[in-house]
Order: sequence, then structure tokens, then C-alpha cells
Amino acid sequence: MLLIPVATIIGTLLFSAVASLLLSQWSVFDCMAVGSGFAYYSLSSILITQFKEPSIGLQLATELGTIALLSNIFREMMSLIGAPLIRKYFGHFAPISAAGVNSMDVLLPSITHYSGKEMIPIAIMHGVLLDLSVPFFIHLFCNQ
Repeated sequence: MLLIPVATIIGTLLFSAVASLLLSQWSVFDCMAVGSGFAYYSLSSILITQFKEPSIGLQLATELGTIALLSNIFREMMSLIGAPLIRKYFGHFAPISAAGVNSMDVLLPSITHYSGKEMIPIAIMHGVLLDLSVPFFIHLFCNQ
């Protein structure tokens, strides 16, 4: 059960680090801070803006917070819309991982429908563990 949240964290942070290669304005740590929201858009955008303001100023911190907001909303929407295809091509656990924090609430009905009722405890635990990790990882990457 713990492998899924660990794999979600590693995969998201790895993808965020790779995405930083395409974004010249933002450092790898800034991109990893954005990815560390794990689709928790309401908290991650505020934390990133607050943690980054002393080092890069209000305007750039607000831009990075806005990027976090939009990327995390996009992750949630893609997970919601793409759940059937994600399940079909990547397996029963993939919709849980793609959902991030939202596997325990907003996307739980979709996960249940496409991956089965036996995934409910895993999806809830996954969401709770990621939820608890968001402030830790954002703080870690914003202070680099």
C-alpha cells in the first residue's frame, strides 16, 4: 500500500525536475516545489507564494504560485477526464497515482468506477499520505 504514494511522489518530482529543463526562468527546485502540490492547488499555490516571496520578490513569487495553481488544477482535470484511458493503458493503480491528493475525495468515485471497489482503501490512504507530505516538500524545495 505504501508503494503507490512513494511511486507517486518519486514520479511527480522526477517529471517536475525534467520539466525544469524546458523552463529557463525557473530553477529545478522551483519546478519541484510546483510539482510537490500533488494536485492540492488551494494549499500549494499559497505556500509557494509565501515561501518564495522573501527570496525572489512578490511578483515572481505570485507568478510561481499561479503556475502551481494552474498546473495542479490541470492535473486534477486530466485525472478526472482521463481516468478510463489511464486505467486501460497503465493498470488499476494508475488512476490513483494520477489523481494525487484528490484520490481520497474528488476522484474517489471515478477511481472506484474504473479500478474497482477494492481500490478505495488504497486511494484514501494514498490521498492522506500525499496530503500530509505537501507542506513538507514545498517547504523543502522553496528553501533551496
